[in-house]
Amino acid sequence: MNMEERLWEYIDGLCNDAENAEINRLILTDSQWKSKYAELLELQQMIHASELEQPSMRFSQNVMEEISKLYIAPATKTYINKKVILGIGGFFITMIVGLLIYSFAQVNWSEGSDSAVVSDLGNINWSGLMNNSYMNIFMMVNTILALMLLDKYLGGKKETWKGRKI
Repeated sequence: MNMEERLWEYIDGLCNDAENAEINRLILTDSQWKSKYAELLELQQMIHASELEQPSMRFSQNVMEEISKLYIAPATKTYINKKVILGIGGFFITMIVGLLIYSFAQVNWSEGSDSAVVSDLGNINWSGLMNNSYMNIFMMVNTILALMLLDKYLGGKKETWKGRKI
């Protein structure tokens, strides 16, 4: 602790007896401690002697009026471009439809019975679609983006539930 902190504790009466005696001895023997003690004691007396000013009765109303004059940024819904969101959604839907078309293209439709078509769905050749490392990276990035979009959507739903009274 520095000298000023120790003197404040001495002035406030927070010191124990040993520290109190030590600081008292330092004030009597050291001129630097004595001058700093006089300065801090004078400051404390000025603080106790003066009264704090009371704010005006209209203080809160004046502050609110000044704030209302300022330009307040619009809600976030106005800066999110709906066309971008629709484009991302359209892209995901296109990818899902493309995957379904590829899956149905692999089915052997020349078989006559329905059970052959159902059993052939398990024999789809995914290696033609999933063997490319670029395609794998693309699918991982799309999955992460879809999870982030879902998180944002569900986070917004949670905020609306917080505001409601149950």
